[in-house]
Amino acid sequence: MATSGLQHVAAMYAGVVAPPLIVGAAVGLTATELTFLTGACLFTAGLATFLQTLGIWKIGARLPFVNGVTFAGVAPMIAVVNSTDDKRDALPVIFGAVVVAGVLGFLAAPFFSKAVRFFPPVVTGTVITLIGISLMPVAFGWAQGPDPAAHDYGSTTNLGLAGATLLIVLLLRRFTRGFVKQIAVLLGLVAGTLVAIPFGVTDFAPVADAAVVGFPTPFHFGAPQFQLAAIVSLCVVMVVSMTESTADMLALGEIVGRPADERTIAAGLRADTLGSAVSPLFNGFMCSAFAQNIGLVAMTRIRSRYVVATGGGFLVLMGLCPMAASLIAVVPRPVLGGAGVVLFGSVAASGIQTLVKAGLEKDNNVLIVAVSLAVGIIPITAPEFYHAFPETAKIILDSGISTGCVAAVALNLVFNHLGGSRECDEVTAPMEPGPGSASGAGTSAGPEPVTAR
Repeated sequence: MATSGLQHVAAMYAGVVAPPLIVGAAVGLTATELTFLTGACLFTAGLATFLQTLGIWKIGARLPFVNGVTFAGVAPMIAVVNSTDDKRDALPVIFGAVVVAGVLGFLAAPFFSKAVRFFPPVVTGTVITLIGISLMPVAFGWAQGPDPAAHDYGSTTNLGLAGATLLIVLLLRRFTRGFVKQIAVLLGLVAGTLVAIPFGVTDFAPVADAAVVGFPTPFHFGAPQFQLAAIVSLCVVMVVSMTESTADMLALGEIVGRPADERTIAAGLRADTLGSAVSPLFNGFMCSAFAQNIGLVAMTRIRSRYVVATGGGFLVLMGLCPMAASLIAVVPRPVLGGAGVVLFGSVAASGIQTLVKAGLEKDNNVLIVAVSLAVGIIPITAPEFYHAFPETAKIILDSGISTGCVAAVALNLVFNHLGGSRECDEVTAPMEPGPGSASGAGTSAGPEPVTAR
């Protein structure tokens, strides 16, 4: 049970510590503060995993479900940071928005489990793809170095370390198997850090200064602050997170031989949202399911929820040990950048896998994906696009995940729900005419019925 639980921690560890690293760096936290924030996120991930696996009352799916900080919230949180004049207020504003989003999500859980048909693969796949695409610039920034003003920012040394780390991860994924293959990213971080030592970019001071035992002091960065724009943005993220968790529960239920019904989904969403609402108390962020651990359950065929709960226990212990949490602060930014290419790219690839199931042979779905992706990548490809809008609006608009999600849901309603089924003829490419068009051969057989999933 202990070794299997540790394997779950290893599979999701890099994903848990990446969001606090990204947001903490954007805020400008010191190495000590970054260690504290990372430990807090590990601690709250363990608590959320307990809620999901063991459950209390009607809270928790009671499936081998690992919870941790969701990637979906990173881009909106960075938008909040960039729009805050005093960076010290950014984390309290984020924590306040997460609390409100968590409480509203908890109340909406039983209703959301009934409305999941409005979030088919064409919507969820688009949003997950946008999450990965939105995070890639962060990995590229890490690869260049920690400080854009430094003389070695973007140097061949930094980019070489990033490339070496990426190569190590790829080699481990290609030529190893089993447990080692699952923790390839973690091993790549360790190997990249060792390679970086001779270049003088590895700093072990955070470990030397960290205590062996500590506790995430409640409201360490200040009491939550509540700003409407930030709350709206994180509520959109909560909808995305709940959609993804629902899909994960359905998949995991099939794997363990216990199909997730409406009651199970509602209980699982309550655990997600309650974990998110409580997390800011201990300086953590929004929590959600980790899909990579579902693959681990399928691969190992160890389906016990108590094994995953044991992994949650290890996360709590790591959160209570600042020295353990400080290890990630030792990893040089270029090394993190090399691993981030794989980590964030895998998120985008996961979204593409979902889109494969979305029925892109239909004109309507192609349009939904095309327009939603275009809207979602505006903040990445044209950062000044919304410069004339009010600052409060820019918090939402500068998050491609939020705008892309809203666009995907709205377009899916218009094309696939309102006025009955509007599915079009199949096409082999987005710009090719369908068989029933003026230039196509033959006649259309009529629209196919849409089945709610």
